[in-house]
Amino acid sequence: MEKVTAFLQTPAARVAVIAAVLALMVGFGGFQFARPLATAHASGGGGCQLNSAKGNIQHVIYIQFDNTHFTRDNPNVPSDLEQMPHLLNFIENNGVMISKQYTPLIAHTATDILSTMTGLYGNDMGVPVANSYRYFNPDGTTDPGVSFTYWTDPIYDYTTSTPSDTKYNMISAAPDVNAPAPWVPFTRAGCNVGAAGIANIDLENIATDIPTVFGPNSPQEQEAQSNPNQANADFVGIAVHCAQTSTLCSSANGGEPDLLPDEPGGYSNYMALYGNKYVAPQISPNGPMTDLNGNVIQSPTGNVGFPGFNGMEATVSLSYVAAMQEHGIPITYAYISDAHDAQPNGPAYGPGQAGYVAALKAYDQAFARFFQRLAKDGINKSNTLFVFSADEGDHFVGGAPSPADCDGVNVPCTYSQIGEINANLTGLLATEQNVTTPFTVHADSAPTIYITGNPARTATVTRTFGQALGKLTAVNPITNQTDNLTNYLADPVEMNILHMVTADPARTPTLTMFANPNYYLYTGAANCSSPCVQEEPEFAWNHGDVAPDINTTWLGLVGPGIRHVGVDSTTWTDHTDVRPTMMALLGLKDDYTHDGRVLYEEFDSWAIPASAHAHMNTLLQMDQVYKQLDADVGEFGLSTLNISTQAIESSSSNDSVYTNLENKLISLGQVRDGYVGQMITMLENAEFNNQPINEQQAQQLISEGQHLLQQVNIMAAQSHH
Repeated sequence: MEKVTAFLQTPAARVAVIAAVLALMVGFGGFQFARPLATAHASGGGGCQLNSAKGNIQHVIYIQFDNTHFTRDNPNVPSDLEQMPHLLNFIENNGVMISKQYTPLIAHTATDILSTMTGLYGNDMGVPVANSYRYFNPDGTTDPGVSFTYWTDPIYDYTTSTPSDTKYNMISAAPDVNAPAPWVPFTRAGCNVGAAGIANIDLENIATDIPTVFGPNSPQEQEAQSNPNQANADFVGIAVHCAQTSTLCSSANGGEPDLLPDEPGGYSNYMALYGNKYVAPQISPNGPMTDLNGNVIQSPTGNVGFPGFNGMEATVSLSYVAAMQEHGIPITYAYISDAHDAQPNGPAYGPGQAGYVAALKAYDQAFARFFQRLAKDGINKSNTLFVFSADEGDHFVGGAPSPADCDGVNVPCTYSQIGEINANLTGLLATEQNVTTPFTVHADSAPTIYITGNPARTATVTRTFGQALGKLTAVNPITNQTDNLTNYLADPVEMNILHMVTADPARTPTLTMFANPNYYLYTGAANCSSPCVQEEPEFAWNHGDVAPDINTTWLGLVGPGIRHVGVDSTTWTDHTDVRPTMMALLGLKDDYTHDGRVLYEEFDSWAIPASAHAHMNTLLQMDQVYKQLDADVGEFGLSTLNISTQAIESSSSNDSVYTNLENKLISLGQVRDGYVGQMITMLENAEFNNQPINEQQAQQLISEGQHLLQQVNIMAAQSHH
């Protein structure tokens, strides 16, 4: 349920407001059911010209799950994907399942989906923190912003109808440059691109997205004002971006100009359809859109159309994908909501609990129908690139299951204790550490903290605050043990290393606290007269933090050019590698340099360009060093985060420990940036510009990068955090 709940700041607010307010913001949905097999003929979209190595990729199907696991949360209970054998077997029998794909930081749906779609970390596309964030006003106060907005939207301040910051939400450079859009290489190649619930290439809310796309005082905005439930169903969550030659998005069909004012190389005379109201008649011409069982897709309020992001179960999302593919939209991006919550508004399930198992079974049946339907349409592994992934893992918060040996499938699991542990950060700081400094926070398991007045990181108030954070404890209501709340701390120096500082400095927090993943930290009363620590059963799956079960996810690839190797448990990759890998397989180019690299380990030899093939061993060595230097949870990122934590928690009469460690981090970051800048230039030239790498220069960079990793690892070990 992450896409619509992360911004709420207290447990009470999250429970009370979720149904009333968030339906108007992004529209959420409950369980839907499936659609019968179709017999419509698939279309490659006419002029769609993908340039794969042998010219045999005609379709792209990109599916991103919300918090869906390849590994087991309980060793006795089959994992999410093990309970979806039709999907898991399709990947393992026809391509590769990479079991170690890692997230950026903070590990949240917004950043993670957008990094996967663009090949960029948050600092290069504007969404570095979480699903929602705060930003500093000129007077030092803060306002909240939401990461989920349409691509060209300004920051969405959900507390007011008039944004106080009009910079692009998706920002790539100062002073205010809109980040390049991921559909552009496809539409320039003559391909229509469909979106079903995926982040920011469809409309995400009716407050700012509708006036941005349709214009102020448009009929669509009037509907949003007069009938918000219908407006959510009509306009949010579904979109098609069309090639110039396509008539699908014509104004006669409700099309609007597809405006990207800052797109490198220009982007003129393109059109798009926004919303189920305009897309459904083109992909379901005989009646309303139905799911894979033939049920009309509608919102929880009964409005026909988009069911909400929490209503994008597999039966719904995959139906949109199939219908789009069958009606001239050969490139489709789709989101599938998580199965471990009772959608749309909880409560949460534990591993092996009956509702969780039933949801996964329904997902598995949906994939069985989906693959059968595609096969009848002639869409299969021989002509289609399939990409499957999950935004991040979730950390389960709860007690032991009963019975202890339950497996969920044969013996259901039950839980007497389940739910994240909510902690009032304001109250704990005041009562435990006597710190009453005013601040705001993006509530999270990895809360970002904005001290009022925006003091410098070296200011006494900031240093005192960081030291206090490092000392916080809480009695765990599940274990009755005293827990340290802070695992790691980052200030702007470390956040810059972790790609969390954007071209808009107003978004940079004072501090980021990566907490014990059992806890969800929020701001509340400056006392604990009400419990400062309590279990919240509505939510039991935390993310955002630095923790193996959160940061480790998976990537499935199937299609022409992908080796049939089953499970790959050795390749180290993160979300930013997906986009360049797709572009290399498809023979397309982005108008920018990726942060990720092409996963040539998974390619058939014939699909590797000659410029990369000539020096493959050296290229792969450099790939590996590059990732460990640049990825947020690579060796460099985790080691510097340890050092950062030691620096912020340190206390000395003249702050010498903090100053010394921070200066070292600044220097290390600059050296790292120099190395990775040279590496990614060489990699991109070999991958996309047909320029073989310079063997001598590459080997020198590999050696220097390895030495830097050794240096930082030794420093981290000496920090003893």
